[in-house]
Amino acid sequence: LVWFDHAPSPPPLSVEIEPGCASEACFEIGLNAQSTIRFHRDDCAPIDCGEPRALDIAEVAVSFDDSARRTPEEISLIVPPGARVDPNDRFAFRWQIPSAGNQELAWGLRLAPSTGAPSDAPAARLMARQAFIANERVAQPVSGNLGVSLSRSTTATTTDIALWQAIMRSTERLSFNQYLRFMNALFCGDDDGRGDFDRARARFDQIRPLRLLPFNDADAYRVVKAATEAYVMVNCGIVRSPGFFGRRRDEAYLQLRDLPTPLDGLDDYLVDVPGVDGGVLPYLAVIRSKLPDISIKLSPIEVPADVAGDCHGILQEKLTHPCLLELVWSYWHEEGMLVQTIANIARRFQNVRGAGDRDPLANLEIDPLRPLSNLLWGYTLDEQHRLSVVRRNYEYDHHYGLRLEGKAVPRLRGADSRSRFIEAFHNLLRVCAVFYRQDDDTTVKADAFPVLNALKDVHLILSQGAHNQFGDLPSTARIEMLLQQWLLARPEFREFLPTRIMVAYPEPWMDRVDAMKKLQGWTDTSVIHFRNLAVFGEQVLLSIRWGHWSDVQEPLQAFNWARFFRPQIQGYVHAYRSATGVDLTAETIDAKAEGMLPSILLQRRLSEQQRVA
Repeated sequence: LVWFDHAPSPPPLSVEIEPGCASEACFEIGLNAQSTIRFHRDDCAPIDCGEPRALDIAEVAVSFDDSARRTPEEISLIVPPGARVDPNDRFAFRWQIPSAGNQELAWGLRLAPSTGAPSDAPAARLMARQAFIANERVAQPVSGNLGVSLSRSTTATTTDIALWQAIMRSTERLSFNQYLRFMNALFCGDDDGRGDFDRARARFDQIRPLRLLPFNDADAYRVVKAATEAYVMVNCGIVRSPGFFGRRRDEAYLQLRDLPTPLDGLDDYLVDVPGVDGGVLPYLAVIRSKLPDISIKLSPIEVPADVAGDCHGILQEKLTHPCLLELVWSYWHEEGMLVQTIANIARRFQNVRGAGDRDPLANLEIDPLRPLSNLLWGYTLDEQHRLSVVRRNYEYDHHYGLRLEGKAVPRLRGADSRSRFIEAFHNLLRVCAVFYRQDDDTTVKADAFPVLNALKDVHLILSQGAHNQFGDLPSTARIEMLLQQWLLARPEFREFLPTRIMVAYPEPWMDRVDAMKKLQGWTDTSVIHFRNLAVFGEQVLLSIRWGHWSDVQEPLQAFNWARFFRPQIQGYVHAYRSATGVDLTAETIDAKAEGMLPSILLQRRLSEQQRVA
């Protein structure tokens, strides 16, 4: 039996499905919806001939059986961008025709999940399109004083806007503050209602008995580690639900940037691939087409041998739900001294003296009555199971041509480095700055071709590094660093580290890192800038990596991309200047400084800081 768990809840259907096959189920939901479209002038005069002109008003009214008129919570209207719902009829809307020529008006009905549906089930959508032709307006002679205003260039919608929205949702779900809410809800019962953690809880219950540590009295750390892994696993993939932010917040984000709202979300962007249940990103569909001789596997090899089928194939989960993580997030947090801070605390916890004449952590004495003591006990014992700084450093070099500098990092002998990434990425940021200046000038139309070409260059370089450990190391590093942030955010550290209470850090672990940097004499650049580089850099690079930029010829997608990610790009440029001293938007191009590794620039700033001190 197959159920349609959405309003108006039709009876279930009996469907026969052969093993390994797919079958369609057609439900008669009984709405009998019909639409009528009328046109009228901007002065509300009706157009009897049915031939509208540009800037006239199209009014669409949806009607169906009175017995099917449900509450707004069950059935609601989906309107196109720029349309206004009739205040007297929630199933009617008005839309101003923007220009002459062929017009297509897309609208739909949103059907809410029924009572028996899963709690995280998205609403169903019934979409319809109505096409018509708008004529040119007749020129009218004018005279006298006229008021004239200029506005930014308009743009058309592109389907990849939905991908960028999914990236924003995924990165927001993986932010530390959301992760902290999950941990508080899981271990403290402190659920503030601002997050849906049912899937993460279920995954935690599933993997908790599988993640065992061969150490005595390390259960507290073990369950924290399992909870962190579960949270990352369920929140790093593309989410096809209407949105974590909610439709209103998504639309507001786009309206601030003069971008249209995609009606069908990811459904219009994803493409079908034979043998795969669910849509696939166009970029991954091209990669799949290069491997036609390899089958699709539904189960990973970790399932029991008597259940697993073919041991050779492409995992469907990896194809349909790629993990939206970038290792650059870990790189910038490591440059911000997150890992070094927790490493020094773990060393002092084991009563190992610091390298200098005076130990800055001499007063770090954690009594065994505190939960933090047992957590650090498990953390120090688990050192052998964490990624080493050397291993992460090789992967930074493989993904982006970036590397760490310091005593703990030996000289790299990388097999495959992305040596051109910094040059290409900084060139993209520079051409975006030029684009924004043009886009803000209402007397010109900004040229997005340089942005498109720069996007293609960065996409090519990123795709070349997406091999070997690419599928697993970024998520492993994210799990480890989120756990480190959670440990540093523990309230016990307020007693041991001289933090500055009056500084409003966006995340509670950050003042601990800045306090440690002050004690150890490390860089005085605030960890806030490194955190911004990590967050903004990840969002921008995810949109470049997973977008199908290599086959784009028209600049419209690059135009929309630059507008969509303007806060992230300008935030990254500002944070980069604050951290390294290099301004990527300066009119005079310093090619040597812009192409230099950030780690070298940071070391130079530290040397200058120590000389001045």
